[in-house]
Amino acid sequence: MVRRLTWRLVPFLFLLYIVAYLDRINVGFAALQMQQQFSFTDAVYGLGAGIFFAGYFCFQVPSNLALQRVGARRWIALLMMVWGVISTGMMFVSGPRSFYVLRFLLGAAEAGFFPGVIFYLKSWFPARARARTVARFMTAAPLSGVVGGPISGALLGLHLSGGLAGWQWMFLMEGIPAVLLGGVALVYLVDRPEEAMWLSGDERDWLLGTLRREREELVVESRTFSALAMPRIWMLALVYFGLNTVSYGVSLWLPKLIKSLSGVSNLTVGLLSAIPYVAAALAMVAVGLHSDRSSERRWHTALPAFAGALALMGAAYSTSVGPSIVLISVAVLGVFSMMGPFWAMPTSFLSGAAAAAGIAIINSIGNLGGFFGPLVIGMVRTSTGQFKGGLLLVSGALAVSKGRAERLRAFCPNTRLVSVELRSG
Repeated sequence: MVRRLTWRLVPFLFLLYIVAYLDRINVGFAALQMQQQFSFTDAVYGLGAGIFFAGYFCFQVPSNLALQRVGARRWIALLMMVWGVISTGMMFVSGPRSFYVLRFLLGAAEAGFFPGVIFYLKSWFPARARARTVARFMTAAPLSGVVGGPISGALLGLHLSGGLAGWQWMFLMEGIPAVLLGGVALVYLVDRPEEAMWLSGDERDWLLGTLRREREELVVESRTFSALAMPRIWMLALVYFGLNTVSYGVSLWLPKLIKSLSGVSNLTVGLLSAIPYVAAALAMVAVGLHSDRSSERRWHTALPAFAGALALMGAAYSTSVGPSIVLISVAVLGVFSMMGPFWAMPTSFLSGAAAAAGIAIINSIGNLGGFFGPLVIGMVRTSTGQFKGGLLLVSGALAVSKGRAERLRAFCPNTRLVSVELRSG
């Protein structure tokens, strides 16, 4: 049964997230040409790259609450169409102001997508399958780097074709798929198991019964604003802040870092930037699966954070492209390996409107790390001309996340899950 749910829902949601993640990080490749064309300093670029998450923060909770009212199918489809149009509109950037505005609007439009999908998966998958399910879905994030790096590098090679700069071609061609897939989502997705005509009567009864028993066995909170008063929600948000500080700080500066160390072509930069994400995609599925099998979440979150922080500190002192890519690969691997076990925790003690609000709170506050990481690296590089100081700062944020994750037992005592029989057929 779980296998059938996985094959029906996860590959499509995976595809949507690849498009979403690529549309938020492709600005890292655009910077290879935009900074020179518009004379952007590293501080200007860092602010523009990070301001996406200011819009993300402002619209996260209301967007996820709207999803609960409107339904995942309609809301996810609408969000994709809107952010696809805005992402394509990035081709009209003409200076810092338009750069900031469009990045902010893109963040506002994408705000409800990821937490909406986490809430959606909670509505379909039993608890003991969630970490690996979320990990499989979230492999789209590193794989968007694998796929998007070479594609973005190649599109930059279209520079001045048809009167457009390479970065304009990149935003145009990578924004259109979101609009098209939004229309497909409207037809393909189903809001609740009760409405899934592709499930047999017995399958539907088993799934609904399993989800109902879990709600009865676990101590859950379902009131919308009760999530605000929970210390564990804020602790989880702090962990996620450090995670995203590194994730987006590295991804949005990785092309420039590789370029500064090697001086290779934009296409080669795209190919080299894919390496850390290949390692991360493999690791996050393995860690999520082990977390489900052992029913343990806390250490599956803390240990990858520790490894990632150490690797990033090593990368800060590296002066050649080979060791830098190896160390950054370990850091990215650590960050993405945390994702599945991490997101399995809040869904174990929240339900209903509180789940929608709690997930959105964690994601919105945590994603401010996506604002802090690129900004601080850009500011330090503008001041020093080097990546070293910025990488050390963001590695410190991940180290703090490791420490907060270790303390989660005091706030989330149910990090080992209630055992529920899963049928794999």
